[in-house]
Amino acid sequence: MIQPFHGKPTAGNSPKFIFVSGGVLSGLGKGVTAASLGLLLKSRGYKVTNIKCENYLNLDSGNINPVEHGDVFLCDDGLEADLDLGTYERFLGVNVGQKNFTTMGQIYLKVIEDTKNLSFNGATVDAIPYVPEEAIRRIKNAAEGYEIILIELGGTVGEYQNAIYYEAYRIMKLRQPKDVLHVHVTYFPNPAHINELKSKPTQLSVKLLNSLGIQPDFVVGRAERLIDDKRKEKVAFYCNLAKEDVISSPDCQTIYQLPLIFYDQQFDSRVLEKLNLKPRKIQIAPWRELVDKILSKQQKTVQIGIIAKYIATGDYELTDSYASLLEALRHASWHNQVNLDIVFINAEEIEKKNKKAWADLERVQGIIVPIGWGSRGVEGKIAAVQYAREKKVPYLGLCYGMQMAAIEFARNVLGLTTANTCEVDPVTCDPVIHQIPFDEKYQRIKGEGASMRLGAYDCVVKKGSVTESIYRKHNGFKDPRRLIVSERHRHRYEFNNAYRAKFEEAGFVISGTSPDDFFVEMIELPEKTHPFFVATQAHPEYKSRPLAPHPIFVEFLIAALKEQKKK
Repeated sequence: MIQPFHGKPTAGNSPKFIFVSGGVLSGLGKGVTAASLGLLLKSRGYKVTNIKCENYLNLDSGNINPVEHGDVFLCDDGLEADLDLGTYERFLGVNVGQKNFTTMGQIYLKVIEDTKNLSFNGATVDAIPYVPEEAIRRIKNAAEGYEIILIELGGTVGEYQNAIYYEAYRIMKLRQPKDVLHVHVTYFPNPAHINELKSKPTQLSVKLLNSLGIQPDFVVGRAERLIDDKRKEKVAFYCNLAKEDVISSPDCQTIYQLPLIFYDQQFDSRVLEKLNLKPRKIQIAPWRELVDKILSKQQKTVQIGIIAKYIATGDYELTDSYASLLEALRHASWHNQVNLDIVFINAEEIEKKNKKAWADLERVQGIIVPIGWGSRGVEGKIAAVQYAREKKVPYLGLCYGMQMAAIEFARNVLGLTTANTCEVDPVTCDPVIHQIPFDEKYQRIKGEGASMRLGAYDCVVKKGSVTESIYRKHNGFKDPRRLIVSERHRHRYEFNNAYRAKFEEAGFVISGTSPDDFFVEMIELPEKTHPFFVATQAHPEYKSRPLAPHPIFVEFLIAALKEQKKK
């Protein structure tokens, strides 16, 4: 039942809520802004978390085209979410999940279900106030156990799709005026023929915000360079702000600089002051050391080829489909103090024997076959695996990349020339990759007739394997005594146990299995036959963080550096 507003703020021990919205255009970096501010507040000793409020009617991000919306970020609890949740994990160093992600589809579904179940006692259920109240419920649910929560609103102000979230903010601000802030991220363009940052788009964006009954507490201005005092004063005057509350967010060499840029402008201190929270001493030295490492010049460069299929959109080539993989590689390169040259190689062009694609394949020092779905480009991926195995180029297979490695080995070593995955060829004579019958202890239902393994699963690593040495070297075991690691999964198809004996007899090492020995989780080739050939059914890229790079990526780049020396 909707409770009427009586104008009384809640008690002083309520969590504090910081909404982060955007204006002018999408892709300005609301997620990085929210994560950077969250990092600073967490570094001052506050318990901080984030939530992303998406506009779409999808219940999660799992079935959205990765070219259209970017990489799905997979959480420990099985949530398939927007890639901003990955930004939260990497900046704050904590796991997020179901409570930290909501979509308009989830909200409307809950309100409709409550209506069907007579939860509103026969009331006429209009969009206002029932839908924003559901958004508020979810935000407060995510805030339980925390002192500060940052709420990132998807899209830009003025869109009808996200108006409910702005109404949720307005209601919360009325009820808890001392506990709720609004940060508005806008764009300051720099027209080439003028060479001056222009503030008018920001003024108009704030005007749109005002029309919804919202006055922002801060404006964060994205621009090519730092916003000067003159423009800050202008925005402050026209947008009813103090000049100190106009925060500059310039282009950076790395997004990990942004918390330090915010800190230099006392952004976090101003936030704490407005929320009536104590400005505790900040502990940010590890982050400064990280940024220094990122920006330092390196003597060595390693070229890594990613056999990709989700990179084209119209006339543009995008890399957001592999955002978490790229981040994991960057983390490992900073740890190893080496420059990284990523070469995207289109799997379909390898399949077509395109000269440039094959030339790119032959010049890299490491090859990765990442996530993928469906038949497009499969033969190109398998050809790339064969090249890596036969030419002894360091290889890393991730999820689909493990399945492709198994198929390639079956065809070219075991002589099972028609071997395939049932995803591509449902009637193959040798289904080395197949779909197992549904069992709720292993899988979750995702739509009609579709089951998937989602979230973190334990894996027992084989003693004496390359994989064991990798995790042991970097203290990566969840349980070192039992050689158990935990990695995140997102897939439908599995290695077919009927072929395990044949593979192992031919030198194929099954280096990781589920604790009940039912699933093949990791495979490798012995060091005596290949310098580095490791593949996993899991997605280690989702667990890598800038201050704690994933062991597999660290060692893969070390192997690639050794390959470079040979060449």
